[in-house]
Amino acid sequence: MEQPQVVLSPEQEQSLHTVSTISYLLHLIVAVGAVLPGFQPGVLLLLIAVVLDLVKRGDAQGSWQESHFRFRLRSVLLAGLAYLLTAPLWVLLLVPGWIAWFIVSLWFLYRIVQGWSALSGRRAIPD
Repeated sequence: MEQPQVVLSPEQEQSLHTVSTISYLLHLIVAVGAVLPGFQPGVLLLLIAVVLDLVKRGDAQGSWQESHFRFRLRSVLLAGLAYLLTAPLWVLLLVPGWIAWFIVSLWFLYRIVQGWSALSGRRAIPD
């Protein structure tokens, strides 16, 4: 049985939408940096986005925006795990390592674009 959605005030809704937009923007900068050689904005931006999501996700609990916080945190966790699992390829064989990380980076970029698109349409991300 599906739980009823919590209705947020317009101010709460806008505030969470702004937080999500900032978070998606930071994720996007990092994702593009991971795909483009020579453009590495650093992990710091991603850490800022993750902390922002962790701090504000409770405010979105029960609303359609909760799915976006969960989606971004899962995306970072899964991408980090994929990078970690493919890291030995860099040590053993440089080219397969580069290819694996490029594929993970493209997947991460796709997830961020998919999520931001849903946010712009004020739609939840399905589980």
